[in-house]
Amino acid sequence: MDSLRIATGALPAAQRLEAFREIFGRKLLKIEIEPERGTEFDVDMTLQALPGLGTASGSLSPMRNRLTRELIDNDDLVFVILQEGVGTARQRGRQATISNGQAILTTNDEPGSFAGHTRTQLINLRFERKRLAPQLADADAFLLRPISANNPALRLLTSYLQIVGSELTRSLPILQRSVADHIHDLAALALGATRDAAETATGRGVRIARLHAIKADAVANAASSWLSLDAIAARHGLSPRYIRSLFQSEETTFTDFVLSQRLAHAHALLVDPRYGDRLISAIAFEAGFGDLSYFNHRFRRRYGATPSDVRAAARHNDGWQNATD
Repeated sequence: MDSLRIATGALPAAQRLEAFREIFGRKLLKIEIEPERGTEFDVDMTLQALPGLGTASGSLSPMRNRLTRELIDNDDLVFVILQEGVGTARQRGRQATISNGQAILTTNDEPGSFAGHTRTQLINLRFERKRLAPQLADADAFLLRPISANNPALRLLTSYLQIVGSELTRSLPILQRSVADHIHDLAALALGATRDAAETATGRGVRIARLHAIKADAVANAASSWLSLDAIAARHGLSPRYIRSLFQSEETTFTDFVLSQRLAHAHALLVDPRYGDRLISAIAFEAGFGDLSYFNHRFRRRYGATPSDVRAAARHNDGWQNATD
């Protein structure tokens, strides 16, 4: 998979604007770039390619990007998710302004522009029209129609992109195709999917995205005493039964997933020389275990050794010794 980071900071200050306009603007992004007067020109974006889909995410200083007739070379549909900031899109005689968390659909087959009035943090999804349009009730009807930040599918899409984004470049082709399918599903639902596409998305993209979001939440809060199936269900507005079914699809349970995260965290602390003087009981509690005997039992079952044995082995490791000298 292709991935490219483009940042103005890597270019010589004197030639920064013109070099960026020509190399990245006209040749790569196919847009004319016009920075807002009186502002420092700054771009930091990461571009990635998936089957039938291109993604661009990052930050932009205030600027106006124009798709001119001379630069048009495809009919892709571009879904702009404005995570932070305010921007206005213009195309086909229409105009729409979006802000924090909202999104809008534009097309690459006609001249148009998008102006960021403030510094913006955004995600651009460039879909091949032939693939996304059949999933929509009417693709052209959705152009320049702002999508609410509270749209459930949009929120799920945004969180899914944030979770999988860092892993895309390391994914196998089959996983890249799956991720692309899920992104198409969620974008179609956010815009207005056909009945068939909605049914497919609900059974495929939505379930996967929800599972990713729940796992990420559980990982981030694995050491918290409040973490439970009922608590996570309430946070995500889902039923405990539905969450059980998500984990059953991977032949595991929510409880086992959380346990695995907590054990892994405890193991990492035990073999880290920076925590060499920390009591094992303190490490267990820090990892989210409220019962020391249960922790010892599950730890030994998982790693085939007691926490004390794992720490003792780590103490004899040369890397540990050097780190504590």
